[in-house]
Amino acid sequence: MKKILITGGAGYKGTLLARAVLARGHAVTVLDNFMYGFDPVLGFASDPNCSIVKKDIRNIEASDVEGYDVIYHLAAISGYPACEANPHSAQTINVDSTQMLIDLMDDDQLLIYASTTSMYGKRPERQDETTPPAPGSLYGMTKYAGEKIAMTRENSIAFRFATLFGASLKMRPDLMLNDFVHKAVTERSLVLFDEHSVRTFLHVNDSIRTYLMALDDARPFIGNVFNVGSEKMNFSKLDIAQRIKKYVEMEIVHSSLADLDKRDFIIDFSRIAELGFELSVDLDTGIQELIRLYNWYRPYVPYQTI
Repeated sequence: MKKILITGGAGYKGTLLARAVLARGHAVTVLDNFMYGFDPVLGFASDPNCSIVKKDIRNIEASDVEGYDVIYHLAAISGYPACEANPHSAQTINVDSTQMLIDLMDDDQLLIYASTTSMYGKRPERQDETTPPAPGSLYGMTKYAGEKIAMTRENSIAFRFATLFGASLKMRPDLMLNDFVHKAVTERSLVLFDEHSVRTFLHVNDSIRTYLMALDDARPFIGNVFNVGSEKMNFSKLDIAQRIKKYVEMEIVHSSLADLDKRDFIIDFSRIAELGFELSVDLDTGIQELIRLYNWYRPYVPYQTI
């Protein structure tokens, strides 16, 4: 049994990761400020191997970090909209707190850092891990800064995930595919900005599989950065909208306005593929999953009519 700390363990990826690691018999501590409530962790919090720590990552101390074999660092202000709305917190959480964390860690503790392909910005050429990032958003800039801090340690791994999608115990409505399907189902229309810009997508369950690969055998991963995804999942916004329209009756609205979140790139995933990573969820399967979800699921708001 390993002792594992997951910062941001009540979030979109963190809840699924905690549940998966507990299922393997490891001891898991979820550290989170629970700004969105406690409900996302209730499905596994009663596991005797699970501990819950309500704490903001900006306030961590040595006692919060010591004794763990592996630390998954997921705590962050995630995504373009959230960082633009909270620029100070994006800096203090995504960058400064990452520095605090590694300063508190021992050399023999493994750090697995949640990074992002958003840092590649807007470029026409294929991007691999040797391409110097050129983030075009505060989110990309702060996550790249955090990644550089994390990788100053020898015993660290960084996973640059493609744009995630899919159902989770704590949903993220801002993720592009989640947002597109939600609007298609509830509004029956979808407005596209920069419709030919290309991104790469990854089901959230496949991101968890990557984390588990490193937990099972970290040796081929340690000291390296990995783009995580598949070249089979490089799609433009128009491609995504047209694929959704196969399953939902809706209108696609073509806008001439530019998207404020400037991303347009093709990602090379050969490094992670060489270690055996393959997709388990394709785009169509993920879209149909989200349609089933959004046919009944609505984010809770306190002013609903009952």
